[in-house]
Amino acid sequence: MARARALLLIAPLLAAALSSGCSVFSPAPAWELIKAGSGVAGTALAYGPSRASQTVHHGEPVPGSVCIEFNRDVQSGELVPALQAELRGQRVASRVYEAGTDWPDCRIWLRYVASIQWGEPPLSSGYKPYLSAAALSLHHADGRLLSSSSYQLDDGLGMGRWSSTRDKLAPVVKALLTGFEN
Repeated sequence: MARARALLLIAPLLAAALSSGCSVFSPAPAWELIKAGSGVAGTALAYGPSRASQTVHHGEPVPGSVCIEFNRDVQSGELVPALQAELRGQRVASRVYEAGTDWPDCRIWLRYVASIQWGEPPLSSGYKPYLSAAALSLHHADGRLLSSSSYQLDDGLGMGRWSSTRDKLAPVVKALLTGFEN
């Protein structure tokens, strides 16, 4: 991964050095390549990887199905579909229910909280919401905790700010189910 980032940062400089000097658009082709390369590198950093953190897992096997308790306080139309897609990818069926619902066939409940922020993506001219933090937990129907895991945006370089909600939640869902952070 580090090698790929280094290549993204160095590739424009190498291309500029190897360039013949001909350009239809500018008398300074090397400078244009450097500017374009820095834009690509900035975009790559903004869509960087995410990871799970603060995972607690009590060693129980992966459940075959979960009931997701819908959280009306989280203002994101992408979060629940992203959760369900990642659960499906881990071969876990899911249904969504209103908070406070007591369904006898729901033995395992997934509960979540999340923070949504607004910002302007690279190469865009408008503000958009993005997931900046999320905490997921699995509970038995009687309330006992099976596991928990969370995601926190890396504020240092904005790594992953504009990655999709699903990409951000993927390692968290996997850690929630297995206990292994990647």
